[in-house]
Amino acid sequence: MAGGAVLGLGGLLAACGSSGGSGGSAGSDGSGGSAPGGGSAPDQKSVKQGGDDYATVIEKMKGFGTDAAPGVYPRTVKHAMAETVIPARPTRVVVLDTGELDNVVSLGIQPVGVVHADASKSLPSYLKDKAGSPAAVGTINSLNLEAIAALKPDLILGSRLRAQDQYAQLSKIAPTVFSLRPGYPWKQNFLLNASTFGLEAEAGAQLDAYRAAATAIGAGLGDKRPTITPLRFMPGRTRLYAELSFIGTVLTDVPLPQPAIEQVKELAVEVGPEQIDKADADWIFYGVYGSPSSTNQDTVLGGALWKTLGAVKSGQARPVSDETWFLGLGVMAANAVLADLKGFVAPGS
Repeated sequence: MAGGAVLGLGGLLAACGSSGGSGGSAGSDGSGGSAPGGGSAPDQKSVKQGGDDYATVIEKMKGFGTDAAPGVYPRTVKHAMAETVIPARPTRVVVLDTGELDNVVSLGIQPVGVVHADASKSLPSYLKDKAGSPAAVGTINSLNLEAIAALKPDLILGSRLRAQDQYAQLSKIAPTVFSLRPGYPWKQNFLLNASTFGLEAEAGAQLDAYRAAATAIGAGLGDKRPTITPLRFMPGRTRLYAELSFIGTVLTDVPLPQPAIEQVKELAVEVGPEQIDKADADWIFYGVYGSPSSTNQDTVLGGALWKTLGAVKSGQARPVSDETWFLGLGVMAANAVLADLKGFVAPGS
């Protein structure tokens, strides 16, 4: 692509530490994972960014879940790794990513264990009031299996992309249910996670309410649909998020268009500081992963090219919360993004 590269994650992903499994890329945005030493199992690779199955994950998840009636246990849940029997409604849940955390908290469940994004060792601020005080069990890129086992969980929720190599060990600790991948299939992941608790109807109702809110924003805009660029500064890279990302799905649901460079069936497009003009749109919403000093945010925002962008000149380049726009990966984060969009783009809707 002229002026930018479609994001490929083959060499960018770190292997897990002491726990010995594979992890996701920095940022917990559902962008990929690799096995120790840089390799990965074929089925795991296929659902990575750019993999053969990346764009068809939602289709492949259609058979996931359970046909058990609400409240009926034991129940068998089909998921990305196997069919797992859950003997009783779980009460001690460990979540292995930000999306699973958002999902269980949305259902009124406080997990006993949680992993953190590498750039943050605390709960996302938008969930703190409802998430309780779960114990830390490592980071997304480095699970602490001993800490997980010590919590005596009765359910572990994660994804094949993040922790496929640790599934067997995790399953020995507690019934473990994996989605294919975090990120843009967040709605299907929510329903899958809800099925373990018999709360599919509740999850469906929350998704219906989210869709209604998104539609209302679009209706309030009428035919005046401004273009939106979700821009993220990360250590070593700058991303313009595209259609197959969490934030891309939220924009599609309104719908709000993105510039042509972002209209690709990919997670994101990467640009350098000298290509930041590719980010120009009616509105630019930018987040930063971790410390701004570890990224090129200050260089870009202080540069001459940034000041030439139409959105910057019109005062429509605004910072947003990274933990909801890019890390949240669940319905509560999606609703927070909608609130931001309504406030900025459609205040009268």
